[in-house]
Amino acid sequence: MLRGLGNADVPVDVAETGRGRPILFLHGLVGLNEHWQDVATGISPRARCLMLQVPLLQLRGDDCSIAGVTALTVRYLETHVREPAVLVGNSFGGHVALRIALERPDLLRGLILAGSSGLTERTTLSDIQTRPSRAWLERKIGELFFDTAFMDPADVDRAFHELTDRRRAHAMIKLSRSARRNHLGERLAGITTPTLLIWGKQDVVTPPEAAHELHAKIAGSRLVWLDRCGHAPMIESARPFAAAVNAFLDALDAAG
Repeated sequence: MLRGLGNADVPVDVAETGRGRPILFLHGLVGLNEHWQDVATGISPRARCLMLQVPLLQLRGDDCSIAGVTALTVRYLETHVREPAVLVGNSFGGHVALRIALERPDLLRGLILAGSSGLTERTTLSDIQTRPSRAWLERKIGELFFDTAFMDPADVDRAFHELTDRRRAHAMIKLSRSARRNHLGERLAGITTPTLLIWGKQDVVTPPEAAHELHAKIAGSRLVWLDRCGHAPMIESARPFAAAVNAFLDALDAAG
C-alpha cells in the first residue's frame, strides 16, 4: 500500500528480479509489470529490477492525475527503495519519471525514457467512447505497435473489461488529460540526471520529433533509435532495449 494525495491507501503490485543497484520500471496508462519482464531479464544479472504497477484506472480524486501518480511513485522510492535509483518509464510512466527528475533529483541515479509523454503526444484517446467496443480497442491498442503481431489479445480483453466500466473509462480520460495539460516544455533544461532516450522510429503516439526535442532540451542526454518499432519498445524490441540499458548502466558505473 502507498498513501496517496487523497490521503487514502492505494494498493500497488511490485515484481522484483535480480540483485544490485535498483532500477525501477514505470508503465503507461494501459501497461502492466509483465510488459517489462523481458527487459528486466536482460539486465537482472547486474541490477535489482523493480516493476511498480499502479492501478491507474482505479484511482480517484487527487490521486487520479499526473501529480497524484508522481506522488505515489515518490512515496515508493522513499519508503521501499531508499537509495538513488535508475527510473525507466514508458509513455505516462516516462512523464512521471520526468517530473521526479525535475522535482526530486535526489532520488535518482539515472533516467531512461521510452515513448515518454510530457511534450508532443498524439493521444490514442482522441475519440474514446464511453462504452468502447472490443473492435475499437483492438484498433487503438494496435496503434501502439509497428508490428501488431506483438499485440497480446489478452491485453485487448483486459482493456475491454476495464473500460466498459464507466468509472474506469472516466479515470482513463482524466489521467490522459492531466498529462496533456502538464506540458513540461522549457522546464526540461533543469534536468541534471544522466538521461537515456530509447525510441521506436515508427512511434505514432509520441513521434520522433518528441524524442528529438527531449534530446535537445535535456543536456547530455543520449538517444537510441529502435527501427521497426512503435510506442512499446520494451515489448517489440526487448533485447536491443536491454542492451541499451546495460550500456547506459556501464556508463553510470564508469562515471562513479
